[in-house]
Amino acid sequence: MKLRVLHRTTYRYQSAVDMAQHMLHLSPRASALQRVLSHRIAIEPEPATMHQSTDAFGNQRRFFAQQAPHDTLSVLADSTVMTAAPRPLPEDAPWRGMTWERVREHFRYRVNAPYEAAAEFLFASPLVERDEAFVQWARPAFATGAPVLQAARALMERIHGELQYDSASTEVSTPPLEALAQGRGVCQDFAHIMIGCLRSLGLPARYVSGYLLTQPPPGQPRLIGADASHAWAAVYVPREDGGDGEWFDFDPTNNRCGWGSPGEDYVTLAIGRDFSDVSPMRGVIQGGAQHTLDVAVTVAPPDELEGRDLDTPTQAMPGATAPPP
Repeated sequence: MKLRVLHRTTYRYQSAVDMAQHMLHLSPRASALQRVLSHRIAIEPEPATMHQSTDAFGNQRRFFAQQAPHDTLSVLADSTVMTAAPRPLPEDAPWRGMTWERVREHFRYRVNAPYEAAAEFLFASPLVERDEAFVQWARPAFATGAPVLQAARALMERIHGELQYDSASTEVSTPPLEALAQGRGVCQDFAHIMIGCLRSLGLPARYVSGYLLTQPPPGQPRLIGADASHAWAAVYVPREDGGDGEWFDFDPTNNRCGWGSPGEDYVTLAIGRDFSDVSPMRGVIQGGAQHTLDVAVTVAPPDELEGRDLDTPTQAMPGATAPPP
């Protein structure tokens, strides 16, 4: 599926910002299921310096610095990708015998054990702690001897079925245990809750940021700028035969999962331990006082965007299936 993603971020400052430094995670990842056809980032005013690098998780990131006063900052990421449909969760060898307990034991610390990169996703991270409360909440999905992928799917379905999506219920910094206790949140919260449950059970889990193609209501045109960024979780499963394991993706917001992606209509942007590793834009400024922030996202087949006004943010699109994180 060929998809174009337009992600515009605009800051308007009450007083001029004298100097600023920012880091962006707005470049789609290349993978077996996703090919990046084109990608550009446009920044206004033009930065004094900008460079690209790869972070510890293999994400492409861009740093830029502004050294002249400005009262508005606009960043547009324009990407076109070709995605492929993921394989369904496997039920045969070499995964059939991988119960969740066996995966937990595989990653239990042993002196002089060989290094596995997935082990980095076992531990607490800045926004996701390990806690017995996660274990107790997840326990109904993790019956004794249950295959790990079956149990992860059951956990995803429980989050989707029992927690309510509410865009006004949490903030970026809301701890996932708090979102779980109140029974509501957004896709970032649901991804963090699933990751917290998996890690607290001793299973490697990572955070995935990206986008999801949304469909306009029947008979209505697509609204430009009305989509949102998205987030989901992934769990790592080693192979029975000792070969390299794989990551399997689970989206509790939309109750979808797959091998390498939840679906062909998903665009993977970045991976990390939690949202703090992959924030689309963060930085430090000198001056500026208070500010307002506008974010406009459009995900669509490229031909639907021809001749459309890409610079005009709109209100949220009715019927969207990818709530904002």
